[in-house]
Amino acid sequence: MASPPFVEPSGGGPSPRNVWTARPWAEPAARARDGRAARAGAPRGGHAVFAPTPGRDPIAILAAQEADRLPELVPLRHRRMAESPFAYFRGTPAVMAYDLMGTPRTGLTVQASGDAHIGNFGLFASPERSLVFDANDFDETFPGPWEWDVKRLATSVVIAGRANGFTADQNRAAAMATVRAYRSRMARFAGMRLIDIWYSVITDHDIRVAIEATDWYQGSTGRRRRAALESIFTKARRRDGMRAFHSLTRLVNGHRVIVEDPPMVVRVDVDSVAAELERIFLDYRSTLPESRRELLERYRFVDFARKVVGVGSIGTRCFVLVLEGRDGTDPLILQAKEATASVLEPYLSASRHESNGQRVVAGQQLMQTTPDMFLGWTRGPQGRDFYLRQLWDMKGSVDLSLLEAPRLGYYGSLCGWALARAHARSGDPVAIAAYLGTSDRFDGAVADFAESYADQNETDHARYVEAVRAGRVSTCL
Repeated sequence: MASPPFVEPSGGGPSPRNVWTARPWAEPAARARDGRAARAGAPRGGHAVFAPTPGRDPIAILAAQEADRLPELVPLRHRRMAESPFAYFRGTPAVMAYDLMGTPRTGLTVQASGDAHIGNFGLFASPERSLVFDANDFDETFPGPWEWDVKRLATSVVIAGRANGFTADQNRAAAMATVRAYRSRMARFAGMRLIDIWYSVITDHDIRVAIEATDWYQGSTGRRRRAALESIFTKARRRDGMRAFHSLTRLVNGHRVIVEDPPMVVRVDVDSVAAELERIFLDYRSTLPESRRELLERYRFVDFARKVVGVGSIGTRCFVLVLEGRDGTDPLILQAKEATASVLEPYLSASRHESNGQRVVAGQQLMQTTPDMFLGWTRGPQGRDFYLRQLWDMKGSVDLSLLEAPRLGYYGSLCGWALARAHARSGDPVAIAAYLGTSDRFDGAVADFAESYADQNETDHARYVEAVRAGRVSTCL
């Protein structure tokens, strides 16, 4: 029998990539045999099953995750998660990681997202200033089973469809389209040269070409939908650093300062933390390529603030740093976000990186074709890890609540395409594609799982709301 398609990196100490490496020098036929052989231990139809483990306690999992978060912000996290089943799902990747631990595994490892829900994909600018579509949240990234990401993505599609009032058949069709796109794109990547996989990117042009092939974009209705698509692209291009600069700051006595909006945005006195901030920033700059360090050193500090972001991240330390280049019309706004241990780590191997900031950056660089040019990491006070990137750089997203049923399936398939590309960069697309095969057996099984887990998510959300009402989970700021 052919040897496994993955081998552990050699050498002592942390791996610079924190992921098992596919053996591309093995014959593709042997790697394909390994992929098909994985069906013996993890039949494709077996992915349909979800059975909660006895003693499962989502609220306890969340409480443990919040133990080191800012206590004054944790109630805001609770409030946002209680708003809807989808908001709750966004905030509970730790719960789903626990639940996925008991599901079938193929043993084929990739750099997993850990939180690949449909809201964590979108548009942003490449260094060449073109719009690309990709995953955009890597806080939980970790080497792990590719199928965990696919199941979280498909489940999020079903939950989003239910929130929009779609029928069960429509939600299943959207989930099937999402997984089918993952499977078909992985098959394409399996036949590509390694360097072509690495350079593969989804641009706004690719999205236009793919969308024109759908029959629901024809006629007068199609023209309106195309106009809506172009509007998303246009808004993304306008959502750049200058817009963030004018939105987040104002002039006070001739100086640019961040506008406070407690508890969402709270300024930090730069003078009181100047020495510590300088050390942290020097450490961060050292993780960038020399050319980027040279560019960054031409900017000076203007202001600094803590900023609340997202749903699941609320309570972690997140800051915005406003810098100025040539003059007041040349801003750079960076986001420094706390990086804690991945939700996947307790169920897999220990991280090979010295810090969680480095883990996030290395994972993002593996999964994304065009990561942010200022992406780097540092260690802050009390040993807390952070990663930094630009706050806005032509970032655009789709309002999921406005999607029609067919468009949810299309958008899900776009996310499935991006996820397959990310997995193909770090894993073995030949083995994964061979495991998936050409039938829709895996697609249907994951759609079954997604429906079952969406049911569980609704039950968990209802119990969470009950705990809020009973005062066991606080939402008082």
